Amino acid sequence: MTADGDPALAAEGREALRPRGRKAQLESSQLRPGWTTGACACAAATSAFVALETGEFPDPVGIALPGGREAAFALTQWRLRPGLAMAAVTKDAGDDPDVTHGAVVRVMVEPGEPGGGVRFAGGEGVGTVTLPGLPLPVGEPAINPKPREYITANITAAAERLGVAPDVCVTVSIDDGARIAEKTWNSRIGVLGGLSVLGTTGVVVPYSCSAWIASIHRGIDVAIATGATHAAACTGSTSERVAEELYPGIELLDMGDFAGAVLKYLRKHPLPRLAIVGGVAKLSKLAAGYLDLHSHRTRIQPGHLRQLVEGAGASPELADAIGEVATVAHAVTLAGEVGIDLPQLIADSARDEALAVLGGAPVEVEIVVIDRAGKILARAH
Repeated sequence: MTADGDPALAAEGREALRPRGRKAQLESSQLRPGWTTGACACAAATSAFVALETGEFPDPVGIALPGGREAAFALTQWRLRPGLAMAAVTKDAGDDPDVTHGAVVRVMVEPGEPGGGVRFAGGEGVGTVTLPGLPLPVGEPAINPKPREYITANITAAAERLGVAPDVCVTVSIDDGARIAEKTWNSRIGVLGGLSVLGTTGVVVPYSCSAWIASIHRGIDVAIATGATHAAACTGSTSERVAEELYPGIELLDMGDFAGAVLKYLRKHPLPRLAIVGGVAKLSKLAAGYLDLHSHRTRIQPGHLRQLVEGAGASPELADAIGEVATVAHAVTLAGEVGIDLPQLIADSARDEALAVLGGAPVEVEIVVIDRAGKILARAH
């Protein structure tokens, strides 16, 4: 049987959502956060798993997300038959202009091999990885590692409560995902046939250019007013963690994708020291001279990566290959195979660009380049 439900989030889920990092910055933007496709898939998978074992779908269904967040989601649809449970959640991206807002994320849960744990499959509307350089092997459904991790954790927790084994196959689908994916750059990075199931934290942090930039400026003003001498401009939660591990107690600026907002404001309101901490792909854009690092507004620049490796003595064959990559991670791998440290080249180039924007302001700049897991790949200062 299929039934329709209210796609809105349960109130307790909203209340449990806490801003990450520089709390005052996000709170001051007055923008409503939302949920990633990964969080929606997690909620649907958890409810379907429980129904498979008990015959009843939790609705709303509560889940645990990274960073200690707890949230609850109402189901949009559900269906149960012998050996299969399906639950669906409609994505609410909050105030973020996300093309997947309103997409229906549905998950089928079926019994798996005993002892096999939680396995994943891609259904209709979920893309397939076709090129190297992404965090999943070629041929895998584009359900990213972090959502897989917290989906598995929530199913495992539910299995422990019910006294059963978490041996299931989880198939994630997104209604009309192939059409929606045409509005993204998935095909350009080698994800074909649909959308990716994403979400490092499970939360969509909304951006409004003017509100976010204003909050960055306020963060710098507060740092100066409180006598801070060292700040870290971070692109996300992982880079925040790295900055705090490197420099305990450092003033954190929620830069997000707005590198230009940080650097241009510091040109007139300097702090003695600035660390820019971010992923290799985002900082490769800064290295190429872009001050807006958002994936929907600026692409990676293979041509610039090619110039960097050519300057480091790359062969024409390697330079040609890097000039055609779909991801920076793939370029890093290709360069590393012949001993060229592309992350360091990116860090050095990004620092040069940052100093150029600062225009001689008395700010010492350090660039810290990390991978998806937070491992430091390069530093330039």
